[in-house]
Amino acid sequence: MNIREGAAADAEPIASLHTRSWRTAYAGIFPADYLEGPVEEQQAAMWHERLVNGAKGELLVADDGTSIAGFAYLIPEDGRVLLDNLHVDPALKRSGIGGVLLRHALDRAAGQELYLEVLKENRPAIAFYERHGATRARQFVERFPGFEVDVLEYYWSGMRSDTVPRRSSQAS
Repeated sequence: MNIREGAAADAEPIASLHTRSWRTAYAGIFPADYLEGPVEEQQAAMWHERLVNGAKGELLVADDGTSIAGFAYLIPEDGRVLLDNLHVDPALKRSGIGGVLLRHALDRAAGQELYLEVLKENRPAIAFYERHGATRARQFVERFPGFEVDVLEYYWSGMRSDTVPRRSSQAS
């Protein structure tokens, strides 16, 4: 698996993978009509803005040479870096791709605090981040059109990829 920087040509396949990931991971958390409706258009617009129009941020793509297996998107902020997205193709979950992307994100953060926001009900993601050394910081409510969800913030403070715990018997 190759990790490369994303490009404008990745906007459509990243939006598609992002939509598939949300529909799988957030089923039962987000309303079904939202997941089956506007989320696809919203992802397409967001990734077009980020990758084609050049919004601030850096896309890391896990690519096997024929398709995109996963991605992470980093947004630099004042003294910290937001890991705004880390998604793996639902068919490839638990293959180790998420851990590889996370380690690359930590390296790109270059010793700054890396943080992310995860839905409180997304227990598999929370377990993944905690296994990889994340610390819980706070909880808040995020509002979407017509619904709201509880969100947790996690962070890694100045960690490098070589200090992130790895699972010995099974990939992340």
